[in-house]
Amino acid sequence: MATDALSLTLAALADPTRRAILARLSLGEASVTELAEPFAMSGPAVSKHLKVLERAGLVARGRDAQFRPRRLQPEPLREVDAWLESYRVLWNARFDRIETYLQALQKGDPDGSHN
Repeated sequence: MATDALSLTLAALADPTRRAILARLSLGEASVTELAEPFAMSGPAVSKHLKVLERAGLVARGRDAQFRPRRLQPEPLREVDAWLESYRVLWNARFDRIETYLQALQKGDPDGSHN
């Protein structure tokens, strides 16, 4: 079964270690060794996390002689942001209704009929 890009991205983002790796890569390219430094895990364990991020399109592998830096690929994050935008619109509308209701309550008009 093929998995859509958004599902791959969200699955990759579900792990706090992978989110921390992305946060580090947002500062610039880094080697696997550099990415492993803040974690109490082996290089191969970090490499497994990187493979998940690469499969989701969030990280790309460079090649500079023996140095193979990883870099952030932001496009999948833009897709997540676009998907979340529809929910932002929905929640903002709901918050606006709640605010209107609370203002009516403060005026002693719980059904909002006497603006």
